[in-house]
Amino acid sequence: MQKSAHKFSFRLLTLSAGSLCLSFASTFSASAQADSAKKLKEVNIKTRPLPKIQTITPSQQISAADFDRYSAFNVADAVRGFAGVNIKDYGGIGGLKTVSVRSLGADHLAVLYDGVQINDAENGQIDLGRLNLENVQEITLYNGQPPEICQPARSFASASVLSIKTIHPNLTRAKPYEILLGVKGGSFGLINPYLQWQQRLSNKWSFIINSYWENANGRYKYKVNGDGSDTSSERSNADLTALQTDGALYWTKSDSNKFNLHVNYYNSDRGLPGAVIFYNPVSHQRMWNRDIFLQSGYEHLWRNSLHILINAKLSQDYTHYTDPDFLNNNGGLNEQYTQREFYLSGALAYHLASGWELSYASDASINTLAANLYKYAYPTRLTWLNVLATNFTSGKWRLQGSLLNTNINESVKSGNAAPSRKVLSLTLMAAYRPFSNSDLQFRAFYKDIFRNPTFDEQYYFTANGARGIRPEFARQYDFGVTYKKAFDNFFEYITLTADGYYNTVTDKIVALPNQNPAISSIINLGKVDIKGADIGLKSQTRLASDWRSVLSVNYTYQDAIDVTDPTSSFYRQQIPYTPKNTLALNGGFDYKRLGIYYNQVLSSSRYYLSNNTPQNFVDGYSVSDVSVIYKLIFNNRDAAISLNLNNLFNTNYVVVRSFPMPGRSFILSFKTKI
Repeated sequence: MQKSAHKFSFRLLTLSAGSLCLSFASTFSASAQADSAKKLKEVNIKTRPLPKIQTITPSQQISAADFDRYSAFNVADAVRGFAGVNIKDYGGIGGLKTVSVRSLGADHLAVLYDGVQINDAENGQIDLGRLNLENVQEITLYNGQPPEICQPARSFASASVLSIKTIHPNLTRAKPYEILLGVKGGSFGLINPYLQWQQRLSNKWSFIINSYWENANGRYKYKVNGDGSDTSSERSNADLTALQTDGALYWTKSDSNKFNLHVNYYNSDRGLPGAVIFYNPVSHQRMWNRDIFLQSGYEHLWRNSLHILINAKLSQDYTHYTDPDFLNNNGGLNEQYTQREFYLSGALAYHLASGWELSYASDASINTLAANLYKYAYPTRLTWLNVLATNFTSGKWRLQGSLLNTNINESVKSGNAAPSRKVLSLTLMAAYRPFSNSDLQFRAFYKDIFRNPTFDEQYYFTANGARGIRPEFARQYDFGVTYKKAFDNFFEYITLTADGYYNTVTDKIVALPNQNPAISSIINLGKVDIKGADIGLKSQTRLASDWRSVLSVNYTYQDAIDVTDPTSSFYRQQIPYTPKNTLALNGGFDYKRLGIYYNQVLSSSRYYLSNNTPQNFVDGYSVSDVSVIYKLIFNNRDAAISLNLNNLFNTNYVVVRSFPMPGRSFILSFKTKI
C-alpha cells in the first residue's frame, strides 16, 4: 500500500513538473519576443555602500570584498562574526562546521544557494566548511525569512535563512572573457589552487566555471587544558583531499527576464579525528563524499508588476563512512548512504495596488535515503509546501504576513513509517520609520515554525522503522531598532542595530557528538525558553586622502534554558553548547593598495550536557586573527596577495568538547586576473 501510494505521488509530481516546464518553455519563448526592456548604462561606485540594515526582518551581510578582511577560508569562517550565530566546529581544516542561529539548532537554518535550498534530508546539518568562497559574491543571514515575498516556499519554512549568492558574469563586448587564477597554501600542509573562467557567448548568453582542488595533511599541535601536563600532542587522521567544480549558464535579456542553469560536483576523501580523551589521539575513522546537483531557475517581472519565479533541482549525495575500531560483531562500521532529491518550486506575485503586493508559492519535493544497514527502513518523504504572503506599505509603515501550509508523507520498505504531518505556520512582520529621512527604524516580527525530524533522527540504527523522535515546534518573537547615517566628513557612515528576542521551543531536538562526528546522538529536551539580544555597530572613517578605517562589532547574549520538568536536575539550566555571551570584533585600515585588519571572536563558557555541573563545563575562549592584503600589478594585470595569521596568540581552546582546535596557523594566497 505504501509503495503504490509512493508511485502515485511520484507520478503526480512528475506530471506536475512536466506541465510546469512546458509552461515555462512557452513563457520563455513568448517573453523573448515581447520583452522590450532597455539596458541601463553601467554606473561605477567608488565608495563602499552602506550596510543593508533597514530591512523588515533582521539581516546581516558580508560581501566578497571583505572575506580576506575576516580571515575567511570558507562560508563558516565568513559568518562566524554575525550576531546570534553559534558555530559548532570539530576542529581542523576538514572538520565538520555547522551553524545554529539564536540557539535554535543547525536544522532550523535554511542554506540557499542562488535561491535554492541546499537540503540534507539525512541529518539536516549542512557542513559550511565545504563551501568555498571563490565563487561567492555575497552572504546574507536573515532572521525569520527574507523580506522579498516572491520566493520559493522553502524560504518561508525555516527559523532563519542563510542566502549565498554566487558570482555572475559581468562582461562586455570589449572584454568577452575573464579568468581568475589563484592558489592558497599554508599550515596543515595546505595547497589549494583554484580557477574561475567567465565567458560571454552573446548579448544574452554567458557562462562561468569555478573549480578548486584542496589537499592538506591536517596535522597540528594541541594541548589539553587542566590535565597538569606541559606536553603537547599532534592531531592525526585529519587529512583532506577535495575537488569541487561548479558551472553555471546564464541567459539574461534584462534584469527582469533571466534564466540560469547550475551544475555542481563535490568529491572528497577525509580522515575524521576522534575525540581526544586523556591524550588518546588514535582514530581511524574516514569519510568519502561524492555529491552532485543540477538546479535551474527562471524569473520574469512584467511591466504590469506580475512576477514569476520557477526553480527546479535534482541532487544525489553519496556518503561512505568507516570506523574499524568500533566494537561490534562486524569488526567495525562500514556504512554507505545515498540520498536523492527531486525538487520543484513555483512562485507568483502581483501588486494589487501601489503599496500592496500579494504572492503565492508552492514547492514539492521527494527525498529518498538508501543505506547498507541491517533492516534499514529505506524511507521516502514527499513534502508539499504552500505559502500565501502579502506585503503592504503605507507612509511610515510596512507590514508583511505569510501563512505556510506544510504537508509531509513518508513511506518505508521496512518497519513503520513516521506519521504524516499537516501544519499551518504563521509569520507576521512590521517596520515603522518615525521620521521622513528614514535613518531610524523600529521593527518586530512573530514567526511560528515547524521542523520535522530528519531521516537519521527517525530511522538510524532502528530495526522497526521510525524511532519516535517528536517533531519540534518553535515560536519566535523579535523587537528591534536600526539606525544608519551617512556623512561627508571624518565619518563616512555609521550603522547601529539592536534586537531583543524570545524563542520558545517545544520538544527541542538537540544533537550531541558521539563516535561519528557526521551523525550525532539525538534527544528531545521537551521545552526550552530562549531569551537573547543581538547588538551590532559598523562604521567607516576617512582618516586622510588615502587612508580609511573600518570597524564592525557584534555582541550576542543568549539565555537558553530547559524548562521541561521542574523536578529534573537540569531544570532552568543552559542547554548544551550555548554560550551566554559572544563578541565579534573586526577593524582595520586601508592605505592605497594595502589593507591591514584585526579580527577577534570571544565566547563565554558553556556546558556540553544539560546538567550544568563542573564535570560538564567547557571553558570560554578568545581567538584573534590578523589579515594583510596588498593589491598589485603583476605582469600588467591586476593581482592580490594576502596573508592570514589565524589564532595569533596560539590560544588553546575547544568549541566541541574533546575536539581541540588548531593553534597558530597561516594561509598565504595569491590571485590574478587575465
